[in-house]
Parts: sequence; structure tokens; C-alpha cells
Amino acid sequence: MASTETETTTFYQNVVVMRHGDRKDNFDPTWIKTAERPWDPPLVDNGMARAFRTGRTFRTILPFQIHRVFVSPFIRCVQTASEVVAALCSVDVEANAKSSTDVIKFDPSKVKVSIECGLCEMLNKEAIRVDVAPKDGNFGFDIPLLENMFPIGTLDPSLERVYGKMPQWEETVDESRSRYKQIIKALADKYPSENLLLVTHGEGVGVSISGFLEHTTVVEVEYCGYAELKRIMTCKNGSTTAGNFLVLTKSGQSGITYFD
Repeated sequence: MASTETETTTFYQNVVVMRHGDRKDNFDPTWIKTAERPWDPPLVDNGMARAFRTGRTFRTILPFQIHRVFVSPFIRCVQTASEVVAALCSVDVEANAKSSTDVIKFDPSKVKVSIECGLCEMLNKEAIRVDVAPKDGNFGFDIPLLENMFPIGTLDPSLERVYGKMPQWEETVDESRSRYKQIIKALADKYPSENLLLVTHGEGVGVSISGFLEHTTVVEVEYCGYAELKRIMTCKNGSTTAGNFLVLTKSGQSGITYFD
């Protein structure tokens, strides 16, 4: 007689939410005066190096493999993700490797990466000065051009984005914070059996703490600072149920300071 019992399996899903590296306008105040896209500063060289180091750190200290990377379309985030992905996929690197240019060989099958508009910067004057923002509210991201910046073979071209287009300019701070919390959960729900890295902005990393840890205020998120979340997943009868996210990052760790 066949057993009527159904096996239940459990596992953890991990999500890492990371801020971009060092942005150029904070180190060269004159850059913005002649920039074609003053609202979209790239990384400085140190920012690229910091991002690559962080990717190598992930390989060393994270007790799990990152399967997918989702990225804000702002170029500083795309550059950050490109360096992190190169580090995650590297098979052979120079002894004193400082950036993706020092990767001799990499395996693009290890990680898949995609741009997600829901991870973008807060689109309001608290994050982007009015005199810097595009007058028509159109941030003009060339997504195919940005996708070409990722290491060859790592882009997932079949992905359907949660946010098919950018949020509207002058969203409120509360709206942007709700967006960050929603996109973290939506992406995790979409890929319940995979561990994710989300490359976003300081406020997004802050929400990954305060949005899932009650009565918490995030004071600072350093460049390439990151938060670790995990939740238990239960599979039964072909369906998966997710538990609540637990925040693993303590204040003072991984470039994040907060209090409750």
C-alpha cells in the first residue's frame, strides 16, 4: 500500500543587499559642471577596486553561493555589479588582483545578472538635487548599453523585470522606501530557490535593515556596505512557503551602522 505521507523539505534563501562603490561627484566637485548626465555619476577608480574586493570577500566569507544579481540602472551600480560579478565568476586571477581587468579566466555560468529598475535611486530632491535632475523627469537609461558592461555570458536576457520602467520623478521618501521593501521581497519570491545579490543605493540598503527589523533606524551605509537577510523556505505538495526575513547584519558590521 502506497504511503499517503508527503515529504516536507526546508532550506534557507539568502539575500544580500549592497550599496554601490565610491561615486565620482563626491571626489571631484568639478565633474558635475561639464557632465552630460550629471544625475548619473560613475565610479572613481577606488570605487571599482572596492567593488571588486567586496566581490572577492563574498566568495570568502559567505556560507552560500550567490546565484543571481539584480542591479539598479544607475551607472555607479552597474559598474559596481560588473566588478562584483567578475570576482564571483573568476577562476584564475593575478596574484595581486585589484579589479576585473586582473581576472585571467572566469566562469560565466556561476552567476546571472539583470538590471531591475525597482532598485534605482530615490527619485526625489532628497537624493538628487533639482538643479541636477533631468528637467523632463526622463533619466534616459540606455539599458542595452548598460547590459553590455557586465562580464560576457553573465547577462540573463530572458528576465522579465518586476519594474518594467522607472518610478516617477518626485516620489516621496516613504514611497521610495516602500518600493525598496517591495522589490526585495518580490525578487526573492520570484526566485525562491536561489540566493540573490541586489546592488542598489544607500537608502535601499538601509530599508533592507529597517524594513525587516522593527523599530530600527539606519544611520550610515558606507560605499559597498551590505546587509545579509535570510528566510526559511518550506516545500510541501509541490508548493513553497516562505518565512519572514531575518536580518543577520549587526550594527557596525559590513559598513552599516544602525540603532533601535
